[in-house]
Amino acid sequence: MHIPDGYLSPSTCLTLGAVMLPIWYRASAKLKRTLDVTRIPLISMGAVFAFLIMMFNVPIPDGTTAHATGAILLAIVLGPWAAVIAMSVALVIQALVFGDGGILAIGANTFNMAFIAPFIGYAVYRLLSTQAVNGSRRQFFASAIAGYCGLNVAAMAAAIEFGLQPLLFKAADGTPLYCPYGFDVTIPAMMIAHLTVAGVVEGLVTAVALKFIISQSADLIMTSTETAKEGER
Repeated sequence: MHIPDGYLSPSTCLTLGAVMLPIWYRASAKLKRTLDVTRIPLISMGAVFAFLIMMFNVPIPDGTTAHATGAILLAIVLGPWAAVIAMSVALVIQALVFGDGGILAIGANTFNMAFIAPFIGYAVYRLLSTQAVNGSRRQFFASAIAGYCGLNVAAMAAAIEFGLQPLLFKAADGTPLYCPYGFDVTIPAMMIAHLTVAGVVEGLVTAVALKFIISQSADLIMTSTETAKEGER
């Protein structure tokens, strides 16, 4: 899902980067007020986990890739605002050091994978796991569905960003200046790969990793009560 430079117009990249600024500010402010210092290493470990799992990607036709992200797992374990920070750190390092995702496209990539994916996935998880017992089958089912939904909504956002380019940015002779594919190509290309492979992997990784974490140290999971208190601050 990493968008390379050259596929989105500079104005698209700047717009999505501008959208991310208040999100990063809000996430940082939330963590400063609410984060227990003992959980700081967990955020670092979460960023490393996301970094590693996103390295296993498969190229797909519109110039981007399909892969799991770990974003929904981080949102469930650490809370969605902490997931924003952890995922953003991983994506920035990948872009700057490994060229995985464009530097100009950092705003777009973080919007899709560090904001949409964890928040959508977390909302689905909260909806499906309400009053579920820690370690119950319903909790793991909810986490798997949350991972699947979060990643696919993020993939759809990337497909829309690609598909808008030939509609908005053309040369005088009508030649597309950036991504040349319309929605008829970008949506199938992105969604078939994510609905059938990457989303399933994201769901499985989220459920299996959550089960392992709960079996080893259930107190690491941010409870619904803690999340509610976080939202009030």
